[in-house]
Amino acid sequence: MKIVIDARIIRTTTGRYVERLLNYLQDIDHQNTYVILLDKKDFDGWQPTNPNFSKRRINIPNYSLKEQLNYAWLLYRLKADLVHFCMPQQPLLYWKKSVTTIHDLTLLHHKNYVENNKIMYDTKQAIFKGILYFAAHKSRHIITPTKYARDDIIKTLGAKPERITVTYEAADPIQQAAEEPVALLESKPFIMYAGRTEPHKNIRRLILAHQQLLKTHPDLQLAIPGPKDGNNQMIEQWCKKEGYKQVHLLGFVSDGELRWLFKNARAYVFPSLSEGFGLPGLEAMGYGTPVVSSNATCLPEVYQDGAHYFDPQNVDDIASKINDVLTNDALRADLIAHGKNVIASYSWMRMAKETLDVYNKAA
Repeated sequence: MKIVIDARIIRTTTGRYVERLLNYLQDIDHQNTYVILLDKKDFDGWQPTNPNFSKRRINIPNYSLKEQLNYAWLLYRLKADLVHFCMPQQPLLYWKKSVTTIHDLTLLHHKNYVENNKIMYDTKQAIFKGILYFAAHKSRHIITPTKYARDDIIKTLGAKPERITVTYEAADPIQQAAEEPVALLESKPFIMYAGRTEPHKNIRRLILAHQQLLKTHPDLQLAIPGPKDGNNQMIEQWCKKEGYKQVHLLGFVSDGELRWLFKNARAYVFPSLSEGFGLPGLEAMGYGTPVVSSNATCLPEVYQDGAHYFDPQNVDDIASKINDVLTNDALRADLIAHGKNVIASYSWMRMAKETLDVYNKAA
């Protein structure tokens, strides 16, 4: 077969999935030929290692008129036997065989009004729901990372269960990065969360829980590395207005700094209200960091007995469960041990093999 993979999200927050899929497909598939479509800014950052794989630079913005017209025409000209869209956004006019990865439906269930234009946001959300519905029903097969996400896709979009395959993701340690201490946190106890700060990530309740913990842990810091976008800036302004102490929105950190944060945190806290998989918690387990997690959506399915769970809507419960991990050495040791077993149960190689099975079935 000739398989085209839309890898335009390879440098986004879900890009790790795409990068690992391409990496392991090249190891296991020497029969099919692949064309990998990359945004022009990412083109030089990914190189094929298998002669059956080639790459093509494209300039097709997501959710644009060019995506609907130019991209569809490009795909038809490539004459692929199968196209894998690694995200739901895709041209409505492309009707040949395709597979779509839908990580979750968080953007349908939660709103992010950081743009301060509710009408515009609601309009975009309605359009996105239409695209998701189209992708779910047009695609020969849907790939999703958890059973929770699969069931949500069936319930919300009406997709057929027999056309959905769960391919669990995995976590790798940060490679080729020497540890770089974060100066303002050296020699200080801290808990951490890493990632984006949209409202469904529930960061404000985490900060409120941290402020409670200062009553019994006065030196405890909260570290939040992640992009300095509009959500991040709004949280920073809120903390300043309320006078919250020892909360550090670090912005971008290097791989070495992120590695140091994971290895030195007293706990990794994941307060999210909705996830498709929850990769950062697994990464923390890989560094031997105890995980304290929300019990929402797919997180108990993914983290199993490797996390100490709380109700993400309850600030008191968040603070209490973090305190358990900070003060109970036996619990910490148990979580670290179970975490190592949990992370060992996932495999990017298995994910790639299962994805190749989906390609064969869909074609």
